[in-house]
Amino acid sequence: MPRLRFPQHPPVRSRRAGVHRPSQRQGALAGSPALAQQTPVWLFDLDNTLHDTSHKIFREINIGMTTAVMESLNLDEAAASELRTRYYRRYGATLLGLVRHHNIDPHVFLQRSHAFEVAPLVKAERGLRDKLNRLPGRKVLVTNAPLHYARAVLKHLGILRCFDHLWGIEQMQFLGRFRPKPSVALMRYILAHEGVHPRRAVLVEDTVENLRSARKAGLRTVHVFHPGSSFGRFKNGRPDFVDLRVNCVGDLLLRKRPLRSV
Repeated sequence: MPRLRFPQHPPVRSRRAGVHRPSQRQGALAGSPALAQQTPVWLFDLDNTLHDTSHKIFREINIGMTTAVMESLNLDEAAASELRTRYYRRYGATLLGLVRHHNIDPHVFLQRSHAFEVAPLVKAERGLRDKLNRLPGRKVLVTNAPLHYARAVLKHLGILRCFDHLWGIEQMQFLGRFRPKPSVALMRYILAHEGVHPRRAVLVEDTVENLRSARKAGLRTVHVFHPGSSFGRFKNGRPDFVDLRVNCVGDLLLRKRPLRSV
């Protein structure tokens, strides 16, 4: 089987495989302060934002990640679990530690770690496709998950065509390194490829550190709060880098007060 290769110029179009290259007109417009008042561009996270991973799928991801580490490094379950947790805490993604310290093939690892059927595991709010379609502005998916998994989840939920472009972890490789969320450089890289001024962009996300880095890049932020998730807990109320806190995507349509301006 030939070795897979990551695309050199992200992101992937959701409607058809292709490469987005911002036009000169987009680049010129992106420099205008007036864009901050125009329709926003929504950057959506996937897990625990567009669907509830605590329902069933998070357990399968944990099992898949640990198994992939065991197979890749010939470790027992306990050692593999400890190592992947350590790399996640240190680098923000287990894959980064494995590539940096063990020179594993990232393509093979991503296929192994997410080699499960998503259909029986996915749970999301009702009417999600209609809610996304009613939300003004174009939508872009930005997830640290592999692209094949993200596409499968979106397709099962019937919302794949709601997104103009998909950024999986495969598309977060530039300057010779993987730079997934919460990288500030990644946020700037995505905005440059999308031809979007930071003040027009809004990151909708459940993980606190990813929201913090988005604010550093100049984006507005929406925190999707999940009581059962450890990734989005604040010690003392809502921090100043979060503009709005919601419980689901539908709240973006119902919320009476607007997002704060950056």
